Amino acid sequence: MHVPEKRNRKAGKSLRELRRPACALLAGILLLPVAARGADTATLDQALAKTSKSVERFWNQFSSVTCTESVTQEKLGKEGKPEYRQDSVFDYLILMSLKQDELTVEESRLLQKSDGKAKNLPLLTTRGFPTLLLVFHPYYLEDYRYELDGEEKVGGRTLTRIKFEHIPGKRSTSALALRGRDYPLDMKGTAWVEPDTGVVRKISAALVAPLDDLNLKVLTTDVIYEPEKFPEVQDQVFWLPSTATIEVETARQHWRNTHRFSGYKQFSVSSDSKVGK
Repeated sequence: MHVPEKRNRKAGKSLRELRRPACALLAGILLLPVAARGADTATLDQALAKTSKSVERFWNQFSSVTCTESVTQEKLGKEGKPEYRQDSVFDYLILMSLKQDELTVEESRLLQKSDGKAKNLPLLTTRGFPTLLLVFHPYYLEDYRYELDGEEKVGGRTLTRIKFEHIPGKRSTSALALRGRDYPLDMKGTAWVEPDTGVVRKISAALVAPLDDLNLKVLTTDVIYEPEKFPEVQDQVFWLPSTATIEVETARQHWRNTHRFSGYKQFSVSSDSKVGK
């Protein structure tokens, strides 16, 4: 997530590179969950093994497609009512790689259309949220704590809930970009996972505690993944981002950004995400 800037220049084409961390989030301190033991540990290990393998597939699948990204940026007033809204449409492409124990994410947006009367209002810029599920990638498994949180029926299917929480001082998927510097951040949240395949259907995250030194009171984010099929690989189902919603509040400001991803098309690319011991 980037610090809001005054919207006083015309929008243009942009290419944004996010170097480890994979997405821009915000967080505070850590509340450690109770470690599972015995049979619970084995169950958690099995769930994490399936989920991390699924996320490795996502890594390769998401790096092999392009899509249309529609972004709605809203400045909210009292009681969460929109004061201003701007809609933009981009050609979207993301490339991920893991070389020499360095994870990189390159996110490209090519502006196609922007609507909304220009106003001298600060809007929130958010990037990288489709890759929030990388908290389950093998690269990060030692940097988070995980805990099973029961099951829940979603759309007629029983899903497993897995809680996650970043360990302070470890590598993080999340950062605040401020004045040219990235600040790694602690995050906690929940993922809804298919128990047999490990596919992440939804993931939510939020601040553990306000960041008073940055005047940041609240951040919440929800990302939903849906199945896509392509003629070139009819034997595979790609679980790709559908929507990502982010809300941020400071003492005086409230923003909400909604990213929608559609029109996926596949192209040929090679992206190896194997993690050695």
